[in-house]
Amino acid sequence: MGFFVFLPLVLPLTALPIARLTEQHLHPRGAARLLTGFSIVMALCSAVSLGLIGVVGTAQLPGNPLPDSWSDPEVRDALPYHETVGTAALLVLAVVLLAVGRTLVRHLRIRARARRALGRALPAASDVALLPDPAPYAYALPGSPRSPGRVVVSTGMLDGLAEDERAALLAHERAHLTHRHHRHLLATQLAGCVNPFLRPLQRAVAYSAERWADEESAQAVGDRRVTARAVARAALASRTAPAAYTVFPAFAAPGPVPRRVAALLGPVPTARNWPPARTPAGLAALVAALGTAASALSALNAAVALLLILKAVTPL
Repeated sequence: MGFFVFLPLVLPLTALPIARLTEQHLHPRGAARLLTGFSIVMALCSAVSLGLIGVVGTAQLPGNPLPDSWSDPEVRDALPYHETVGTAALLVLAVVLLAVGRTLVRHLRIRARARRALGRALPAASDVALLPDPAPYAYALPGSPRSPGRVVVSTGMLDGLAEDERAALLAHERAHLTHRHHRHLLATQLAGCVNPFLRPLQRAVAYSAERWADEESAQAVGDRRVTARAVARAALASRTAPAAYTVFPAFAAPGPVPRRVAALLGPVPTARNWPPARTPAGLAALVAALGTAASALSALNAAVALLLILKAVTPL
């Protein structure tokens, strides 16, 4: 197992350059998918690494419920361990599990509360729920097995937009629902709970998801300038909007709105899902891919090594 078991905890740093460069050379769709994939794999490897370090390091502590074979001298000689490091790893893993659980519970609770509120207020006859509220907001409420996803928009938001801008807003939110952007956001948020080094990827995926929906909206209305104008006006209007549903993809989500507007006023992004090799983004993507592969191999190698040694010392 060796020191390789510690690598998955720091290898997410290899993905930081691509998180900054994807928007320059990738379609937002490809950027969101690529960064989400990196986040999920690296987060899983980090969790496995913490578990292995904790289990091996605390196997000889009094009262440990593990089988005797885990503290066999051959296991001690073959696998690096330190009781303090092992205990710290288990404590960190417990904090990680608590953070992941709290994030999931909060996400599901807000979704359930929003669906109940809409169910009482409006029938589910349309995929758009128009709420008579002067506060300007719009977001995509994900569906469930019993109810479809819906676009939630207030009259305060629509009143501040022209007719063509309203169409751009609705197309944007429908794109969030169609492509299930909430799953990308939740996956990267949970990955950030597992390893703080992955949080820049979470922010990059959130931006890419908004840009992805912007491009879908511009294609639907047939005018990129209309969508850019709608994004800018909605952002200005939503400064006083409630933040209760920030777990959902929102049309005027906090973030680099000027960059979104500038991108919409520029040319249509290329459809490539991987940046050109001879560019800084291509090199960054290669480094991130190698880091992800090394993280997976390190975690797998450590787990397999431990299992083989335990099998060898366990009596038949």
